[in-house]
Amino acid sequence: MSNPGVIIAGAAETDELGRLPNISTLGLHIQAARNAVADAGLTMRDIDGIASVSAPGPVSVAHALGIYPDWVDGTGVGGTSFLLHVRHAAAAIRAGYAKTILITHGESGRSRVGAPPYRLDLSSPAGQFEAPYGTLGPTTTFTIPALRYMKEYGLTHEQLAYVPVAQRQWAAKNPRAMFRDIIVTAADRAADFPKPPVHVLGTGEASETPMISQLVDFTESQAFRQAGRKAFAEAGITTADVNHLMIYDAFAHVPIYGLEALGFVGKGEAGAFIAEGNTEPGGVLPLNTNGGGLSYTHTGMYGMFAIQEGVRQIRGEAAAQVDGPEISVVLGNGGMFATAGVLVLGRHPR
Repeated sequence: MSNPGVIIAGAAETDELGRLPNISTLGLHIQAARNAVADAGLTMRDIDGIASVSAPGPVSVAHALGIYPDWVDGTGVGGTSFLLHVRHAAAAIRAGYAKTILITHGESGRSRVGAPPYRLDLSSPAGQFEAPYGTLGPTTTFTIPALRYMKEYGLTHEQLAYVPVAQRQWAAKNPRAMFRDIIVTAADRAADFPKPPVHVLGTGEASETPMISQLVDFTESQAFRQAGRKAFAEAGITTADVNHLMIYDAFAHVPIYGLEALGFVGKGEAGAFIAEGNTEPGGVLPLNTNGGGLSYTHTGMYGMFAIQEGVRQIRGEAAAQVDGPEISVVLGNGGMFATAGVLVLGRHPR
């Protein structure tokens, strides 16, 4: 089943990049939203749907922009939230709930201006059953599966280290950027916009567990695999059709899990595949071509940046442009392998 009826019409970022202590989290949303609307050749009056994560959330962002939406989505499942927003927006447009939806992301990840405090609810399952043993936060929880993967499949430290090395080569071609928004609308409006449309061909979402200790298998992400299977089936593609790939990479082992879950390589093969140069500039499968969260930027919720790079590659305007990609796949992670979202983006409808 193909879904040619929805496109990404606009994508933009804030005016300034890097550490911005003079702009609040809400201010970042507003500035990027205005730029995204302008990039699509629209005005705020054209927007009738909005999606964003909490703090400040879609209602506050809509109010600040003077938007009175017919459709609102505040889904918050970590860094992959924005991929789910695109999926939900596409469904809403097809159902007639909205025509043109703005998806916003603003995160003062460095300066923490107007950002919510980091805290763990000690009454939560993770607070009760993991934190007492020292498993707290991404650096301990996210990396536990990697140790099991290395033991089971012989992944070497050198192969793991080569993941950021390969992506650093892409980052060297790309200026550093931070906060970004996108606009999703119906494909029959494509002629209205100044830039080439990016078609949303397939989408998928899934969750496994909020606790890293409860993964069914430490050597793989079932959520990655499930979301990818849905998105590929909806788009009617296989891995052979994919010219460009973005995989959320808070840590070096996450692209390894993503490559295997999506079926580009077999179990235990991704480390060697990357170390052999297949994903770097000139390789057969361009991966994380903006440098990824490891070398480009990671404000805390990276998914919006991965979508942006997929859009720009399909448009042909990326800083480190791949040669004419027809299909870009974006895989997002939420929490520590807790949730996943997958988008299949295309130059043409299928």
